[in-house]
Amino acid sequence: MLVFGFHSVTSRLRSQAASVKELYVDARREDGRMRELLSAAAQAGVEARRVDGARLDKLCPNRRHQGVVAIAEAQPLRVGFDELLDAIEGPPLLLLLDGVTDPRNLGACLRVADGAGAHAVIAPKDHACPLNEAAIQTASGAAESVPYIMVTNLARTIDELQERRITVIGTADGTDATLYDIEVPASVAWVLGAEGVGLRRLTRERCDTLVSIPMAGQVSSLNVSVAAGIVLYETVRRTRLAKPAR
Repeated sequence: MLVFGFHSVTSRLRSQAASVKELYVDARREDGRMRELLSAAAQAGVEARRVDGARLDKLCPNRRHQGVVAIAEAQPLRVGFDELLDAIEGPPLLLLLDGVTDPRNLGACLRVADGAGAHAVIAPKDHACPLNEAAIQTASGAAESVPYIMVTNLARTIDELQERRITVIGTADGTDATLYDIEVPASVAWVLGAEGVGLRRLTRERCDTLVSIPMAGQVSSLNVSVAAGIVLYETVRRTRLAKPAR
């Protein structure tokens, strides 16, 4: 598989260098970002081959590769679902995606999850996007740091999370409560559906509660990655950054 762009390639070199089989960089670039990437490659023992831009364009057509393209082995999931949950220290923060099939949305959600400190992004195998090149590129390195776990049955997975005392909150239009009306527990899994379609019926029914994100303008919904950023960072604000009462 191809990994391209500075963030994605540098992250792969630092976290899974053994998977990088070939690395090509634009011979014309001598700026700070390129020096940093070449330093990471040298530390990882990966040889960078300097080539012209036309070679890179041929390797990675119609993509914004930024002058950096790696050929790497696809890596298997690092942990399984139960193994992941058992290893979490402190209250779990999870993001579940139901029906998100656009790789750019998946990549953006992974990037948001990384920024907020979420422990994993979870999606069903039959209604989700695989972790492909476009998703990895959009994630800008977060695909290497946030586990993306695909499960057989999302509704059953929600049941298992609840058995572990993890509150499952879904986002949906037209609910009585908004994000700002409810108490958000420290151990929480947020469930988001695809823009326009929303959560499937079985997923909605399994959630402990459903909330909406207030919309003050003319647009009726947000992109799923934007919604993910709102709910995850609101959780961080309330449960991770809250100052103890004096």
